[in-house]
Amino acid sequence: MLELNKIYNENCLDTMAKMPNNFIDLIITSPPYNLGKKHHTGNKVFKSYDEYNDDLPETEYQKQQITILNELFRVTNDNGSLIYNHKNRIKGGTQITPYEWLLKTKWIIKQEIIWFNGSQNFDKIRFYPMTERFYWMAKSSKTKLYNAINHHDLFGREEWKAQGTNKSHKRSFPEKMINDFLLCFPNARIIYDPFMGSGTVAKIALLNNRVYIGSEISTKYCDLANVMIIKKEPTG
Repeated sequence: MLELNKIYNENCLDTMAKMPNNFIDLIITSPPYNLGKKHHTGNKVFKSYDEYNDDLPETEYQKQQITILNELFRVTNDNGSLIYNHKNRIKGGTQITPYEWLLKTKWIIKQEIIWFNGSQNFDKIRFYPMTERFYWMAKSSKTKLYNAINHHDLFGREEWKAQGTNKSHKRSFPEKMINDFLLCFPNARIIYDPFMGSGTVAKIALLNNRVYIGSEISTKYCDLANVMIIKKEPTG
């Protein structure tokens, strides 16, 4: 029996194998971006994700994402939704857009949301890329959200300020971001994050009287998330 309000320290495919069809109401997640062994933002160089190979051959990475997305489709109920965070990446001088694999999945893309987060790459060989994407995806074209926050499809740093967790996790979802999404899906009870990271989705789900399930392959991040979750007040 799958336990609710728990982060499973394992690959998300192993967690989803325990789920029946049509089990999850809402998924909010951001997978590793396959940026390479090292990548830089502004003048800082970061190593890849803890305990995760973030330097897969691109074709392998995209096949992996398609497999995970299709399994997420299976476990999501017919009126459920997926909020999938990714970005346009530059590899070998060419832009790679998430549409390259999203359109090969079973999901319907309802809307693309742009987040201007100011995550800078100051190479002067191109205009500086400072945005990420959130793709609202559903199983049915009739699926709706409720725009409780009365907002357009572009969010800036003022609304959603990028957060970290005291250098333990390089980048976490802003708590207000997750809160905004939950407000727009008021009937979603079971919230799943297959790449839980530092636990923001779980924490804000509880603060909104929802239940969560998480998967996280890193033991270090699981421990960090469990500490973050018990902090009952939002930090931002």
